[in-house]
Amino acid sequence: MNKTMLFLGTLVVITTCVSCRSISNKERNSILDADENTPFDILQTTNPTDSLFLRRKAKNIKRVNRIAHHATWQHFFKRLRKTLDQAEGVGLAAPQVSIGRNVFLFMRIDKPGRPVEIAINPRIVSHSDETVCFERDGCLSIPDRSGNSRRYEWVEVEYYTEKGEKIREKLSGTSRQTDFTGVIFQHEYDHLQGILFVDKLCD
Repeated sequence: MNKTMLFLGTLVVITTCVSCRSISNKERNSILDADENTPFDILQTTNPTDSLFLRRKAKNIKRVNRIAHHATWQHFFKRLRKTLDQAEGVGLAAPQVSIGRNVFLFMRIDKPGRPVEIAINPRIVSHSDETVCFERDGCLSIPDRSGNSRRYEWVEVEYYTEKGEKIREKLSGTSRQTDFTGVIFQHEYDHLQGILFVDKLCD
């Protein structure tokens, strides 16, 4: 009886430790297979395997309060930035580089210098009733195609930074001539749900 209880107790501890890990071995190996200055390959919808992965719903990163001291995730963020910089895009989601987690980069068109920021475990908590048809939406995972997509005029969002700080703010902007930060956030958030801009084309 005592041996059985001891075995069950050990099993619970092992299971708990596995379930509370913030990163899997497969993810860790994929992230650390190159140095922080090496960009990831971006998945393409023209590849059937890539396309299936892009349609999966991503999962939250656990223990976000420790993210600033998590070497593997910090390494990932640096490689993700390098990938976006090389691709010359305005946003990039983790699933686009084979990491099925709720993380993306988005360019802050609304800030001086247009810095690129990280959103971890993002949520859209509120949005406008009105939508607009955003012109010439495109995606680094969908080569040689663009289209006009249906987007909210503004979104109220919550997310964590790479330092573990929680942010809540309202993002707007739907014009390429002025600001479209809100659209970028919506586009990248969709990636985490397995949704692509071609699913939201205007009639």
